[in-house]
Amino acid sequence: MTPVTAEHLAHLLGELDLVGHSQLDDALREFGGHDQPAYDFGTTLVRRELLTGYQLERLLRGERAGFFYGSAKVLYQIGAGSFARVFRAVHRDDGTILAVKVLRSRYANDAEKQSAFRHEGEMGRLLRHPNIVAIEDVGQEHGVSYINMEFVEGQTLRELVRIRGAVDLPRGLELIQQMLAGLEYAHRRGVTHRDMKASNVIVSAAGQAKLVDFGLAGVDVTADKALGRMDKPRTVDYAALEKLTGMRDDGARSDIYFLGTVAYLALAGASALPESRDRNVRSDPRRFTAVAPLASRAPRLPRDVVDFVGRMMHLDPLERWQTAADARRALEQIIARRGAEPASVAAGADTATAATVAITKGSVMVVEATEKAQQSLRQFFTKLGYRVLITESPQRALSRFATTPPPADMLVLSAQKLGGQAVEAFNALSSDPFYAAVPAVLIAGPKQADLAEQVRVDDRRKFVQLPMPSADFSRLLAGLLRPA
Repeated sequence: MTPVTAEHLAHLLGELDLVGHSQLDDALREFGGHDQPAYDFGTTLVRRELLTGYQLERLLRGERAGFFYGSAKVLYQIGAGSFARVFRAVHRDDGTILAVKVLRSRYANDAEKQSAFRHEGEMGRLLRHPNIVAIEDVGQEHGVSYINMEFVEGQTLRELVRIRGAVDLPRGLELIQQMLAGLEYAHRRGVTHRDMKASNVIVSAAGQAKLVDFGLAGVDVTADKALGRMDKPRTVDYAALEKLTGMRDDGARSDIYFLGTVAYLALAGASALPESRDRNVRSDPRRFTAVAPLASRAPRLPRDVVDFVGRMMHLDPLERWQTAADARRALEQIIARRGAEPASVAAGADTATAATVAITKGSVMVVEATEKAQQSLRQFFTKLGYRVLITESPQRALSRFATTPPPADMLVLSAQKLGGQAVEAFNALSSDPFYAAVPAVLIAGPKQADLAEQVRVDDRRKFVQLPMPSADFSRLLAGLLRPA
């Protein structure tokens, strides 16, 4: 039944638990007429941000379902495809912003589509990594299947390139590194993506790349046995590549190839493969054999970067990077070399121009838990002249510095959110001879003076409590980077 009066609409909102009863009572008193049109009262609630325009429109059409999916209250639609729609939502208990992917109702009786959709959700729930969009809940509501997931404020990499063109080299390499980190984690868990493309990479407003939509993911039964055996569906693109190369069910190396096409797009601003929705075009082997060399599309790219992407996209699977971990380590070495060169050389400028540019001071890896603080620290160290890598995990940072060569010249740990975790990692540097040569700084907030008593400092490891003048901080870093 369609609500006609303000009173009818208020009763319906209370019944559906879309608006709290006390808020409705206050709004009705202010509105001043229970018998006034429901539309007028609804627009008042929208202005007061108690209701969204999307919710009001559906209510006035007499719809009763589709406002809640598990713990998520739908606010409005933000995307749609032939298979599902995506909504922005809010968690009913803690107010967290979520994204909700809902299978279209026309597939409600399609067992195959329902199974594929649930498979996507269950695959995603296995994965918890900073560079993978987290799935929180998978279920059904009024016979409709849904997936509740982390909401990322940003845009897909495809949208980013379409709007801005090719990504600048330092930023592009960082995004590729983050994508590889997410893919490496998934592969170690036994999950292959099987639909890797630029529209399945979201770049957050803070500049973090996150892989999404493991809807065609397959499970490698030789990896994590706890995940169990499942079928291995794949896109037409993957099937065509694997048929051409004679390697069926080659999920991990196929993921690396198609991540290479994403890297190509980011650095060249143009697609490596002709894009089409036509299955015949996408399955044509010439699509893979006629790829224009990256160097011809982006002639200013450094040779080592061109070779790196070329190896990701090598048609012979045996000539590709064999694991995402191999590719990530190789890229980190490239990034480290670029950080040690003049800025214009790293960007591909000619030697004569580069000679006049000051040499970059070095590279730092920053450990910080929150995206907002990550962005702030990135800007701070960049202004000081350092190349910046970011991670959320102190333990991951330590494992990265256990590799040769190390990923950066210095480690900076922020204790403002991580607290004891950051202190523990910082102290591990002093206690373990393996890390003896790693310069490090532990940053504490204005109210964390007590941490000074817990940390072990020496000539290579320093404790800093904010605020601290940037000039003093710069001198501290320069001193730590001098040869011991």
